[in-house]
Amino acid sequence: MSLIISIIITLVFGAGIIMIRMKASKRPASVKGIIIPPIMMSTGALMFVIPFFRVSLVDILEAVAMGLVFSIILIWTTKFEVRHQYVFIKRTKAFPVILMGLLLIRIFIKYWISGSLEVGELSGMFWIMAFAMIVPWRIVMYFQYKNTEKELSKVEVSGEYE
Repeated sequence: MSLIISIIITLVFGAGIIMIRMKASKRPASVKGIIIPPIMMSTGALMFVIPFFRVSLVDILEAVAMGLVFSIILIWTTKFEVRHQYVFIKRTKAFPVILMGLLLIRIFIKYWISGSLEVGELSGMFWIMAFAMIVPWRIVMYFQYKNTEKELSKVEVSGEYE
């Protein structure tokens, strides 16, 4: 029963994140909007102060590897564009599908390994995986944003707007 509740909660939060991301693509992007999520998420590392949440080195490496694979997918689907003299995140129809797919994969992995790990270790691993996913994605987003911003300033100097 708790597994079903966990899946439902995960899917509801996933749908919420998709809605937030879709709304965010209607507003110009900013450096602050790119770097704040991983900074805020980093506070979750405090869970590892409590021994209940500590994870073995092998589990850390597995979680980081999965997070990096997931981040590659997010990096691949995140692009910027210039509209109305501002930098926007380019909306793609694939993004919500990919995000929901990543959530379903996480649910499957959680179900698959939940029998062999304690709840605290599992929580720690999934936090590590999420952090290893969001940090590289946001770093790449930052550099893509800065490059797009440079293109915008070149266009402004030349006086050619789209």
